Amino acid sequence: MRHSSVRGEGAPAQGAGGISGSGADAPGAVPPPRNGGGSGGGAGTPPRRGRRRVLRWVSSVLAFLILGTAAAGYLYYRHLNGSIKTDALNLGENKLGGSRPNAFGQTPLNILLIGSDARDDAANQALGGAKDTFDGPPLADVQMLLHLSADRSNMSVVSMPRDTMLMMPKCTEPGGKVHPASKGLVQTNESLSRGGPGCTVAAWQELTHIPIDHFMMIDFKGVVTMADAIGGVPVCVQQNVESRTKDGKGSGLKLPKGESVIQGEQALQWLRTRYGFEDGTDLGRTHAQHLYMNSMAREFRKNAKLSNPVKLNSLAQAAIKAMVVDPGLNKIDKLYDLSTELKKVPTGRITMTTMPWVYSTREEGRVEPKPGEAEDVFRMVREDIALDGKGSGNPAASPSGPAASGSPAAPAASTAPSQPAVTPAAPPAKIAVSVRNGTGGKDGGQARVKGRADTVASLLVAKGFTKAAATTQTAAEDTTVVRFSNPAQAADATALAAALGLPAGSVEKTDDVSGITLFVGKDWRTGDAPTPPPPAPTKAPDSARPLNGDNDQECMAIQPGFTW
Repeated sequence: MRHSSVRGEGAPAQGAGGISGSGADAPGAVPPPRNGGGSGGGAGTPPRRGRRRVLRWVSSVLAFLILGTAAAGYLYYRHLNGSIKTDALNLGENKLGGSRPNAFGQTPLNILLIGSDARDDAANQALGGAKDTFDGPPLADVQMLLHLSADRSNMSVVSMPRDTMLMMPKCTEPGGKVHPASKGLVQTNESLSRGGPGCTVAAWQELTHIPIDHFMMIDFKGVVTMADAIGGVPVCVQQNVESRTKDGKGSGLKLPKGESVIQGEQALQWLRTRYGFEDGTDLGRTHAQHLYMNSMAREFRKNAKLSNPVKLNSLAQAAIKAMVVDPGLNKIDKLYDLSTELKKVPTGRITMTTMPWVYSTREEGRVEPKPGEAEDVFRMVREDIALDGKGSGNPAASPSGPAASGSPAAPAASTAPSQPAVTPAAPPAKIAVSVRNGTGGKDGGQARVKGRADTVASLLVAKGFTKAAATTQTAAEDTTVVRFSNPAQAADATALAAALGLPAGSVEKTDDVSGITLFVGKDWRTGDAPTPPPPAPTKAPDSARPLNGDNDQECMAIQPGFTW
C-alpha cells in the first residue's frame, strides 16, 4: 500500500493513493468547484587579521527564503560551517542544461523551498500531531520555487499545491537505491519520501523544465525556532478564526478579527492552517503562506532592532540549525554570497503566485496543472520574465539603458554561489552533434518528414557545426530539443541551442543519448529554423493569484463555521 500523501494539521494518514473520502471531507482534499472551473488557484565585519572569522549576514533576504523564517547575524565561520546539514540536489535523470545567461552575461537563479512534515523526533511529533504517522516517510507539504532574475531587479515565487497530481520521475539515492518512475499520477508531496529533497527537485524539473540551482528545506521545529528568533510578524484575518473541527482536526490557530502579530508556534500554526482559511483547502493555506512571507520581508526591511549583533547572531544560529541545503550551499560564505544577491530586490518587486490548477478528473478531490496557464507561468520563469508585468528594473539590462547606447553592459555585482565556474563552449566546428528525425510528433498524427535529419545536419554544417551528422535513429518530439549525456557537454549543448534560436528549457541532460543529440521535432518539419513559439506572456495570469510584496492590505478570508 502506498504511503498516504495527505497529512495536514494533525489529520490521520489516509489509505492507498493518498485519497480517502471525497471533497472537503477528506483531509487535504480539495472540494468540488462551486462554479464548475478551476482557479489559480541581513554589523560590519572586523578587519581581516589572518583568517576571516566573521561574516555579515543579510537577514532581510534569507528570511524571505526559507518558508517565512529567517537567518541573520554574525556567522562564526568554523563553528557554524560544521553545523550545516546537506543532502543531494537532484536524484533524477533530467539535469537540464542550466539557466541561460542574458545578453549581459548575468544568470538567473532558481531555488526550491521545501517544507517537510517529518515527525521523526519528539519536537516534530509534538508540533505535528498525527500519531499514526510518527517516524513515517516525510512529505513535502510546502513547495515553492523562488526565481531571482538575472539582473537582480525582481523575484518571483511559484507555489505548487501539495494536492497536485503528477507523474513522478525515476529517482536514485546516492547509495544506489532506485525509486522507479511512477506508472500513474502521484501526489506531489510524496516526492520527498522517494529519496529526499533531491527527488522533489527532480519532480519539479521534470514538470516545468526549469533548471533548479539549489534547495532549502525546513521542518516543523525549524519553523518554530526561527520564528521565535525573528520576533513578531503581522498578519490579518477578516473575522475571528479558530482552526479546529468538531473531530479535533486543524492547526489550533486562534486569532481575533483584524491584525495580529504572531511568532514561534503560532507562526507555525498560521503556516499550517487549512481548516478555517478561505475554502478549507490547501489552496487557501498557500495564499496565507504568501501573505506571511511578504509581511516578514517588509518587517526585516524596516525593523531597526536587527542591527543588534546579539539578535543577528541568534538568528544566524537558528537558521543553520533549522535548514537542510544542497552541497552548493554548504558553506557560510556561499550562503553569504547568496544573501548578498537576494537583498538587491525591493519588496515591491517580489511576486508570490500559485501554480494555475484545475480539479483533476482522474483523482477525485485533487488538482492538476491548468493546461496553458500553468505552462505560461513556467515559461516566464524559464525565460526570466518578471511575473509582475513590470519587466526589468536594471537600467544596464534595459534597452533604454547604457548598454543600448553603446556603453559596456554592467555585469551582475557578484555571482551567486549556485553558479559554479562553467567550462566555456567549444567552437562550433569542434562540437559533435547527432541529428535525429522526430518530426512526426509524440501523438503520431503526422508521418515523419523523410530525410529531415540529413537536411538539418547540412544546415548545421553551414552554420559551422561541421561535425554534425544525421543518424538513422528516429524519435517522436513535438518540439525540437537538444539532449546531452555528460555534464561537461552542457555548455556545448547550450551553444547549439542558442545557434538555432531554441528557447530556454530546450536543453536537457539524459542518459538516453551518448553525446550531444539534436532531436528535430514537429515544429521543424520545413525551413531553416524551427517554428518559433508564440510570444511569451508578459504578466502572470490571474489564476496564479499574484500577490505583490508591498501589499500590506491583504487579509485572509475565513471559512464559514470556523469563527468565534
